[in-house]
Amino acid sequence: MNVVCPHCSAINRVQEDRIDERPVCARCATPLLHPEPFELNDQTFARYVERTDLPVLVDFWADWCGPCKVMAPQFAAAAAQLPNVRFAKVNTETARATAAQYAIRSIPTLALFRGGREIARQAGAMSAADLVRWVRSKA
Repeated sequence: MNVVCPHCSAINRVQEDRIDERPVCARCATPLLHPEPFELNDQTFARYVERTDLPVLVDFWADWCGPCKVMAPQFAAAAAQLPNVRFAKVNTETARATAAQYAIRSIPTLALFRGGREIARQAGAMSAADLVRWVRSKA
């Protein structure tokens, strides 16, 4: 399976039976499946979402958004509980093209991608438990 490095954007081939062995990027040695959410921007979004074979949950957020700030630790807690789902954040103020491409009208908005395609969307803040349930029901 392919996993794009969240640090350098290199595409890494990881054997599915070795996914639990904490693989690292062949180019920069960064852990590929780090349990914390990472930032994507207009330059990195498409490559990451389209080329990573694991489901990718994206939190579209902004600095000025109160509910986004409340949900940030919940998003991180959910990421720790779902190691085979990649958790990414997109700041809609700095990644305007990506936000426009996906017609983000309210924030926070969560979008779940698989195989480069959006398969589910949810607007509004959620608890970690609700996030985990929602992702498991959709992924």
